[in-house]
Amino acid sequence: MQLRKLVFAALAGVVLAAAGRSAAAQDTTMAPLPASEFYFDEEPRTTRPVVAIDGSGDPLAQKLLREIQRNPRARAETAQLAHMAMAGGRPQVGRELYGRAIAQLDINNALYRPVLWNYGWDLYRLGEYEAALAQWNLLLESRRVDAEWMPPTFALALWKLDRKAEAVQWYAAAVRTRPDRWRVRDQFSGLLPDWRDEDRAILAEVQQAWQADPPGWG
Repeated sequence: MQLRKLVFAALAGVVLAAAGRSAAAQDTTMAPLPASEFYFDEEPRTTRPVVAIDGSGDPLAQKLLREIQRNPRARAETAQLAHMAMAGGRPQVGRELYGRAIAQLDINNALYRPVLWNYGWDLYRLGEYEAALAQWNLLLESRRVDAEWMPPTFALALWKLDRKAEAVQWYAAAVRTRPDRWRVRDQFSGLLPDWRDEDRAILAEVQQAWQADPPGWG
């Protein structure tokens, strides 16, 4: 059975909860300027794929579906299937599954941050930059974390939204934090190995704009 049919089967066989939290995520579209001067916090538990079951393709989708049908609160499995749906050309299905997973998470759950981080990237790769920014902004506001992934990621999304001055402010935060890494763009491939070449090229535009007129802090 094709992945698309499997995902639709998931929706038919599992009741999707109304997601108050996910609705809030959809409506949160603003991102503040950097609130901190430095962003040193490593967040390896956030910036990782959500993988409940190893595998790929239709066999993996079948396993995820069976687990979700056995346990409707299988949040990691739901988020993993949501990612597969988004990557497989079913964005609306992916949004519904992500909404179901997020509705069952509070900010203290270990899955909360990685699920929103991945959801943001899935939306970004679909060209839904405002929606992606909304997910990442929820992570920025959910608790006081000055994560090192935030400056380049916010800079990227804001530049795509033509909010270029704000993008440069965020890029400046990356440079203040790690000048040895972000002052020039020669290290982008090593620093951002999971980014697409086109996204690293966009960040290089932000870097050029920063270099031409570095903003101050405070």
